[in-house]
Amino acid sequence: MAIRFLHTPKNKQFKFKPRYYDEQKEELESRVKQIKKEMGVSEDDPQKPYVSSIRKGEMRGYFKKNVEQKRKSTMRFVIILIILFAIVYFLLYF
Repeated sequence: MAIRFLHTPKNKQFKFKPRYYDEQKEELESRVKQIKKEMGVSEDDPQKPYVSSIRKGEMRGYFKKNVEQKRKSTMRFVIILIILFAIVYFLLYF
């Protein structure tokens, strides 16, 4: 067993060969799906109109919660700093 110091390993190679790929067919299918989506036609039921999954008022309290969380974390940080300064003060002056 020889020790090699300057040896660099070879890159891994993958030998994946797709069975068949028709680029024109893929482009056509993607365009048809996009047009159906814009027109509001569902894939499952052509007569059923497209309904968005986003509801009114769903994001109403999202940013308010983030502001409250930031305020709480800031207060927690200030309290920890005060406690640390008090400990250092007592250690140095008493």
